[in-house]
Formats: sequence, structure tokens, C-alpha cells
Amino acid sequence: MRRREKRGFSVPVVGGSSLLVIFAVLCLTVLAMLSLSTARSSAELSRASADAAAAYYEADAQAEEILARLRGGETPEGVISGGDGTYQYEVPISQTQALSVCVRAAEDGWTVLRWKAVSTAQWTPDESIEVWDGEAVMF
Repeated sequence: MRRREKRGFSVPVVGGSSLLVIFAVLCLTVLAMLSLSTARSSAELSRASADAAAAYYEADAQAEEILARLRGGETPEGVISGGDGTYQYEVPISQTQALSVCVRAAEDGWTVLRWKAVSTAQWTPDESIEVWDGEAVMF
């Protein structure tokens, strides 16, 4: 009589091709997550860029309206008149930017001297790092 040998639980043998498929699925999953993250970041950046452009052009339109009123002989509120025929004013773009305009009235028309976006945020330098001021250091 043959004696039956008791065998314990044996782990199934995973072949090389199965390991390769598992590794490929993991790689594809990671790449899919990275692609999703990149697409979401790009969408947020595009939205912020579109909002910034819309805010700038809205401020530009308001600045053009003020210039049209100046050309009509009216000095709107907030416009600073210089003694030499120059007028300066700012139109807010956002909480940290404004459109700064300076124009000059002349006999032959109006000249734009400045029409640019400027920062209105308060700047505070970071002085926590000691920076070399150019002088020789004596030890």
C-alpha cells in the first residue's frame, strides 16, 4: 500500500510573465494618476490666467473711459492734474495690481506717457538671511 504523504499549503508559483503584467499595471496606474494631477493643475492655471486677463481688460476699458472723459474736458474723480497738462490716475485690476496711466494734453491731441500694470502690494524684504555687503570680513 502506498502511503499518502501529507502536503501542506503551497504558495502558487507566479511566473515571470505574471510579474511583468503586475508591474505594467502598477506603472500604468501611476502614470494615469500623474496625468490626472497634471490635467487638473493645467485647468486651474488656465482658469486663473483667463481671470487675470479678463480683469486686466476690464481695467483697461475703465481707463479708456476716464481718458475719453478727459478728452471731453471733464476731470473725473481720482484723476490728479499736473501743472504742465499731465493727468495721472490708477484703475484697480486686482487686490495687488493696478493700471497706472499718465497722459498729457497737447494742442494737437493727447499723448500717453504711461499705461502699465503696477504692483500695489506692500513689499517687505526678507532680512532673516545675513547677506555679504561687499566689505572685507576680518576674522
